[in-house]
Amino acid sequence: MFQGGVRAVSGQFVGMGQQLSPFDAQFLNFETVTNLAHIAGLTILDPSDAPGGTINREHLVTLLRGRLHLAPPLRRRLVGVPLGLDHPYWAEDREVDFDYHVRELALPPPGDDHKLAEQVARLHGRALDRRRPLWELYVIQGVAGGLVALYTKVHHAAIDGVTGVEVMAALMDFESRPCDAPAAEPPKPDEAATAPGPLEMTVRGVTRVLDNPLALLRFLADAVPRLDEMPVISQVSGAGLVSRLIRGIGVRGIGAERLPGLPRMPVPRTPLSGPVSQHRRFAFGTLPLDEIKHVKNAFGRTVNDVVLTLCAAALRRWLAKRDELPRLPLVVGIPISTRGRSPGGGPANEVIPAITTLPTHLADPLDRLRAVGDSMTLVKERFSAAPATWLIEFSQAMPAALNALAARSGFRLASRRAPAMNLLISNVPGPQIPLYVCGARVVAQYPISVITDVSGGINITVFSYDGRVDFGIIADRDMVPDVWDLIDYLRDALDELMKLAG
Repeated sequence: MFQGGVRAVSGQFVGMGQQLSPFDAQFLNFETVTNLAHIAGLTILDPSDAPGGTINREHLVTLLRGRLHLAPPLRRRLVGVPLGLDHPYWAEDREVDFDYHVRELALPPPGDDHKLAEQVARLHGRALDRRRPLWELYVIQGVAGGLVALYTKVHHAAIDGVTGVEVMAALMDFESRPCDAPAAEPPKPDEAATAPGPLEMTVRGVTRVLDNPLALLRFLADAVPRLDEMPVISQVSGAGLVSRLIRGIGVRGIGAERLPGLPRMPVPRTPLSGPVSQHRRFAFGTLPLDEIKHVKNAFGRTVNDVVLTLCAAALRRWLAKRDELPRLPLVVGIPISTRGRSPGGGPANEVIPAITTLPTHLADPLDRLRAVGDSMTLVKERFSAAPATWLIEFSQAMPAALNALAARSGFRLASRRAPAMNLLISNVPGPQIPLYVCGARVVAQYPISVITDVSGGINITVFSYDGRVDFGIIADRDMVPDVWDLIDYLRDALDELMKLAG
């Protein structure tokens, strides 16, 4: 991912002038004033070794001008199809307005972590302008210790967690002296710089509508054996039985009969359930990667197992403090990357949602670690037997004109009747070497993701970098007003496991 110095983002991105996949379009369709669909990163920089000992907006604009060709999502905008008959297209914005996209602000003294997090929460609660390329970058001055922060957000329709890291990599260097970016390659003959005209888009849209019955049949064939892993549907009585019967008689004949069965995972109601507001809270913190690896090695688990166990411990303590700890485990959505499985590239988002339990109901930390390991083993076995594609196929089966309405209606129904899950936790591996932006060393890289009515009022995203494990926790302001407590609880949970590991 970060090999070979400055590099172009991989060919997994949708090309200029090409259409969003139905799956990518879902991130546009469910978006409302409260359900926002952008992901972001908070980069902390130490400018002491940068030229002039500082970094500002002008430095970032100069960097972007020279490297924008390496990051396609930053130079493309949406073009809608007449009457909403089909999914939008990407078209290149040849004159990116840096005055709009790159901004600078300063924190009031003392500029500590809490002040920085408050500012980031405000920025993260604002929707991106769909008339422009779907990204914004803020240079934040006045951070305590002479540091500078970059808050960068990009719409989820354009990137997922892995490709988001690749976009950032295009702006970073392995040494404090910025290296020269490779020259832009001429566009390929089959890669149009603009979207099709209105007439062609309309014809394509009508054709897709006529093809939808076939897409629906393909979706049903793949979906029925996996009813037990679909959010909301898996909560319906009998869904697990039907999926087990279909797998048992081998209807698909392509791996479905080999899928390991999943236990029924009822989603308990917690203070994190229900519609989210427009307002966010954000907290961030770091744990040493070597300590997490020490625990991993002591008990024969994985780094991801340990991270999930720490999250389970922190959430258990937070819920117990409010007398809201359910007797059942929480149900957590864990995005799993399918990148590299699509021949010749694929949509911007190549992830599938794995639903599993988080053992917040267990008091003993080692019991929690074992339970996490067992549940993740089952997820991996199921994915190895046949990667879940039901969400992608569902989006393909739905006529584009109905997609937005169905997505928003489904969100309202799920948030009020049957929560799909309690929260999302995502763990993205990063480089274990120092990186630099405009000569300033990257001290930390905190990820920030999405909260929605369906996924719950809190999202914990983790990124490993240069011997650190950086946690970014975004939450609904009303549901989790004390989000910083969770950072403290994560540290305490690791201390507890370290004592047991010896």
